[in-house]
Amino acid sequence: MDINYELYKVFYYVAKTLSFSEASKKLFISQSAVSQSIKALEKKLDQTLFIRSTKRVKMTPEGEILFKHIEPAINLIIRGENQIMDAKALNGGQLRIGASDTICRYCLVPYLKEFHEHFPNVHIKVTNATSARCVDLLENELVDLIVTNSPNPRMNVIHNVRKVREFHDVFIANENFNHLKNKRLELEELLSYPILMLDKASLTSEFLHSLFQQHQLDLVPEIELSSNDLLIDLARIGLGIAFIPDFCLPENGSDLFIIRTREMLPSRQIVVGYNDKAPISEAAQYFIDILG
Repeated sequence: MDINYELYKVFYYVAKTLSFSEASKKLFISQSAVSQSIKALEKKLDQTLFIRSTKRVKMTPEGEILFKHIEPAINLIIRGENQIMDAKALNGGQLRIGASDTICRYCLVPYLKEFHEHFPNVHIKVTNATSARCVDLLENELVDLIVTNSPNPRMNVIHNVRKVREFHDVFIANENFNHLKNKRLELEELLSYPILMLDKASLTSEFLHSLFQQHQLDLVPEIELSSNDLLIDLARIGLGIAFIPDFCLPENGSDLFIIRTREMLPSRQIVVGYNDKAPISEAAQYFIDILG
């Protein structure tokens, strides 16, 4: 059967994300083009592959069978492309890293600088994803290593994990909440104020909800976002009390202050994880060593 590879590629990303819109972002094509490609593939196969809904899609049994075969094939092609890049580039090829936007900006920059000075000709590819999604990237061998927050329940499948640094999470607010300065609040008291935090897809959200639940408290945030930088911006204009890692605190944050709590917030860690399914390249090993 003569079916264009691009149709299978579109199918792979829709099946992976269960969303036409998310697939279109990853493929850098329109949502309409994604929809037309899926229709074309379904017509050629004479099978319905997805059950459509307003926001998400669901694979049919036929779609699930096809995905089981397409996923390893696409991953093999991606690995082949990466090996070609490795062979073409000087000094060992390519370094593939999985990490969140926040960790990239606030943690990895100096390490990337040092790495680039040591391996100036190695291509660096960073894939931004949530800490949970980073584990999937590593398991599928789409990255050489991941840098994530810990504790991360998904990391138990990773063979090698090293600590990069320890950090604490903090509540921050602007002058609208000056009456809370120099006080130590109970977690229950915080519930009477608008809480700004990361959305449920993040480990940070899971961590904070779990913390409140340990004290038999139900946390209902005022605003949930996918960016710590936006949380800081909203705290600056007084929309509420933002919950962020302390390493994100702005250096010019004189308009913001930390709200202390009576309950001690547990520390967390940033860790680097990698598997040994295949030999680690010299470049990847160097980056792991300078991190951990």
